Amino acid sequence: MIKPLAQSLIAPSLMTALVLMLPAQAGDRWAHAQIVTVVMVDNRFEPDHVTFQHGKPYELRLENHGKDMHEFTAPAFLKAATIKDKRRLANGGSDVVVQPGTSVTVLLIAPAKGSYDLTCADHDWDGMVGKITVD
Repeated sequence: MIKPLAQSLIAPSLMTALVLMLPAQAGDRWAHAQIVTVVMVDNRFEPDHVTFQHGKPYELRLENHGKDMHEFTAPAFLKAATIKDKRRLANGGSDVVVQPGTSVTVLLIAPAKGSYDLTCADHDWDGMVGKITVD
């Protein structure tokens, strides 16, 4: 049997340990993010249809293999998603700019179920469009 004094010492220590573990557990959701890669080529997305699961964390890797700058423009999707680092977003949070020969990674949690438009704001006129589905 634990004596009252020992009990009063153990309880705060246990509470402190639990509180200290909370940030680590919150960060774990990003550590287990599923990787989704979208390649941008002059002038198309590969793949041009991406599917996510509502509420799950993802590491969205955008790779520009083209000669031109491209944008992953999906205003409704990006504004509704939980984005870990919003500094990765451009143009008021409506897109991600990817320079030629580079890549950008965005950690996100997929928003509500639905269908979202995807375009390259600079090349949609040339058919660089796609679709995002959240199940």
